[in-house]
Amino acid sequence: MKVGLLGAGRIGQVHAKSITSNPRSELVAVSDVFVDAAIKLAATYGCESLTTEEILNDPAIDAVLIATSTDTHADLIEKAVAAGKAVLCEKPVDLDLERARACLKAIEDSDRPVMVGFNRRFDPNFATLKKQFDEGGIGKGELLTVTSFDPAPPPVAYVKVSGGLYRDMAIHDFDMVCWMFGEAPVSVTAIGSSIVDDDIGAAGDFDTAVVVLKFEDGRIAVIKNSRRAVYGYDQRIELLGSEGLLSANNVLENTVEHISVNGAISAKPEYFFLERYKRAYEAEWAAFVEAVEDGQPVPVSLADGVLALTVAEAATKSSQSGLTVNMNSI
Repeated sequence: MKVGLLGAGRIGQVHAKSITSNPRSELVAVSDVFVDAAIKLAATYGCESLTTEEILNDPAIDAVLIATSTDTHADLIEKAVAAGKAVLCEKPVDLDLERARACLKAIEDSDRPVMVGFNRRFDPNFATLKKQFDEGGIGKGELLTVTSFDPAPPPVAYVKVSGGLYRDMAIHDFDMVCWMFGEAPVSVTAIGSSIVDDDIGAAGDFDTAVVVLKFEDGRIAVIKNSRRAVYGYDQRIELLGSEGLLSANNVLENTVEHISVNGAISAKPEYFFLERYKRAYEAEWAAFVEAVEDGQPVPVSLADGVLALTVAEAATKSSQSGLTVNMNSI
């Protein structure tokens, strides 16, 4: 499968590795608004540096991976599908929910595969937990807790264009919860605060938040987010069911544990998402290739991406109003 990569920034570089390491895909071209970045990444992998339009108009390119700035995602999805390409697009679909919904509607009659990049579904630990849950390992799921802490806050310049903590960071966790429980919540209650970095608060965003999602049958999910965990990238899931508990803990820098009369010492969690989710990105790309090449449904649809953004919108409104927000009002 011949692939064009749109975006040569940090996440584009991660995806370039996944594309080139998969025996069923070939990276043939890279584009970026910063041409030098595209040229450098293309040279690294022995492919061409082209414009986005050249990639979309090339009939020899089967698929594109969109790793550009968020404000370009919806437009590029529509253009790529119209050009007959299969698409894997980084989250979110857009920062504006109505634009994302319009994108979904625009491609609804197309037979081209479109997948949204929620890589955490493909983390081996989280995927195993999901499989055991679906197989009935703990009976009915009742209380799901997701912990997602970054090691340090991003620059305020990034915060100002990110869409906010819920659309940028917590959106991964919203997708995780909906995936685990297999449906959308009926209500969202969010409390956000800015206690890590005053500049983030001054920019109108939060750096610390708790979100409670309630489902039709009474199940509850709790998401905890923070932009600062000084010990590393804290990523955990715990699911309590009627017949037991499933949990997936942090991936540590190493598995050595030092035990003495003074206690036990182990390594810290992997420091950031590039290390923590390396295998997940590779598995995500492999799943996309299999869907395109073997004619199977993509495992994370554009509708899934719109749902996660809808939950993010509800969480934003709840934090701003101090009220629980019904999903059917969004």
